[in-house]
Amino acid sequence: MSSDDPPQVEYRPPRLPVEEMERRAREHYDLFRRRRSVRAFAPDPVPRRLIELAIAAAGTAPSGAHMQPWTFVAISDPAIKRRIRHAAEEEERRSYEGGRMPPEWKEALRPLGTDAHKPYLETAPWLVVAFEHVWRPGPDGRRLKNYYVRESASLACGFFIAAIHRMGLATLTHTPSPMGFLREILGRPENERPIILFPVGYPAADCRVPDIERKSLEEIAVWFEG
Repeated sequence: MSSDDPPQVEYRPPRLPVEEMERRAREHYDLFRRRRSVRAFAPDPVPRRLIELAIAAAGTAPSGAHMQPWTFVAISDPAIKRRIRHAAEEEERRSYEGGRMPPEWKEALRPLGTDAHKPYLETAPWLVVAFEHVWRPGPDGRRLKNYYVRESASLACGFFIAAIHRMGLATLTHTPSPMGFLREILGRPENERPIILFPVGYPAADCRVPDIERKSLEEIAVWFEG
């Protein structure tokens, strides 16, 4: 290693017996196969420290050139949640009723029973908005390029969902389109673009979810073995 090489540290995670690896993998799969997107939340409070831990977990995701091009904005303020709900519902009405959605899109959504009405954006104790950094400001004011921005931010969002579910909470990947109102309401800089709005909380006592099935392993995996 030359003096010009970037500094490195040792990485030696424990090498577990295959049986223990399989046990952990099955435990992980069994937990996450029960995960469901929730649109009915209890108003019960969720401590801020739990949201902090979920965002911290999201921040450990891999990213292109280690640029970490994301910001997570957490909101529990009722007034701000109300503004977000009203703006989101307005955009959704334009999509559902104003011709933005082609018929095939509406048909794909029909089994999920979704519409422009989003009361959970106020009921859930927390809203967390994930922003991707389209570019980053340089020291001289220039716009510097980030790499694999959408891929990186999406990975961080996946880590966030996993952390939320693992602690026993629920969420939903809500993506009203367009989403520019979130940057305006939350006062984010021009280089940040919202990609997912997560309501977070406990499922309501009477929460029901669509009866859906996921694709089997055989449908999603292709193997080339030696």
